[in-house]
Amino acid sequence: MTTDQKNKKTVGRLKSRPQFLAVREGESRRGRTFLMEVLDRKTPEEPPRVGFTVTKKHGNAVERNRMRRRLKEAVRQSAGFAMHNGHDYVIVARRDVLTVPFADMTAQLIERIAAKPKHKRSEETRSRKA
Repeated sequence: MTTDQKNKKTVGRLKSRPQFLAVREGESRRGRTFLMEVLDRKTPEEPPRVGFTVTKKHGNAVERNRMRRRLKEAVRQSAGFAMHNGHDYVIVARRDVLTVPFADMTAQLIERIAAKPKHKRSEETRSRKA
C-alpha cells in the first residue's frame, strides 16, 4: 500500500430513501451549481456519507448521469477530505453542473462543505411586517 492510498479518506454512500429524507431535516447550503443538505448524525467516529440527487427536470437520462458522475468524481478527488466524520451530505444538482469547469465545481463543493450554518431567525423576528 502506498502512502497516497493511506491518506485517502473514504466516504460512504446514502442509498435508501429514508436516509435521503432524514438528511432533509438538517441544514441547507445553497450554491450556484448545486444545493447541499447536511445532517450531523452525532456519531463522530463514523465516516461521512454522501448521496446524489438529480431530478428529471434537468434533462434526459444521459445528461442526468453525466451530472451525477461529475459530482461523484469531485467528491472522490478532493471534496471527500473536507467532509466531517459523522455527517451525512446530499448534493442536489442543478443544470449548471454540466457547463461549469470541473476545478470551479470542486472549489464550490469544498466551500459549501466548509460553510458555517447560518442562524435561523426566531419566530418573533421572522416577519419583517410591523
